[in-house]
Amino acid sequence: MPDTLITQSNHILRIQLNRPRKKNALTPAMYDALREAIERADDDSSIRVITLTGSGDSFCAGNDLNTFLADPGSDAAARFIKAIAGAQTPIVAAVNGVAVGVGVTMLLHCDLVYAASDAKFNFAFIDLGLLPEAGSSYLLPRMLGYSGAAELLMLGEAFSAEKAQECGIVNQVVAAEALHDLAQSKAAQLAAKPPEALRQTKMLLRRGSAKAVEETMALELEMIGERLHSDEVRAIMQAFFARRRRVSD
Repeated sequence: MPDTLITQSNHILRIQLNRPRKKNALTPAMYDALREAIERADDDSSIRVITLTGSGDSFCAGNDLNTFLADPGSDAAARFIKAIAGAQTPIVAAVNGVAVGVGVTMLLHCDLVYAASDAKFNFAFIDLGLLPEAGSSYLLPRMLGYSGAAELLMLGEAFSAEKAQECGIVNQVVAAEALHDLAQSKAAQLAAKPPEALRQTKMLLRRGSAKAVEETMALELEMIGERLHSDEVRAIMQAFFARRRRVSD
């Protein structure tokens, strides 16, 4: 079964990350599938809404570190981030469990986000010696103020779905068993709206920050590229994989 499931019905393109044993950690192939789905929706007038969720007990645990470190020069993640940040089609996310790293920052580019009450969020970049991405270093201070953004990005602590709602990352928190019905009903509501007016409303809502987000993403990517070749990151990653080997032995 593919790692990314994509289906379409009733003007809704449904994307489900489908790598539950790896907590839906993203590989370059999954990034490409996500980007292609977003581009397909933007080019297809019969698609009015995208929904995005995960399989198993996780939404998305961020990058698959094995593939990420094996090919740090891959631009699959950057191309996906650019696609979701510039998406014309409204995106409804259903966060069904763990969301880490890019699993959280991608939500900043979704239009409606619903989370299960037991979902957990963590930006987690700094503990890996890495930096915020997807424009989060611009968007979060404007959502939370400097101190609120610093708390999430610098401390890198896990936080609850209720905290994510307080921060404006999540629209509504519901019981896990009600999550997908709620997200699908909201997607159906959007799909029933006049499609051109819906897309243009999204464009207007994001217009004020679009250029600044684009510039920030470019700077973040440049700095992350430098970080990946740093002694600090190499040491952190070596220690990480050494711990993993000890646990598996």
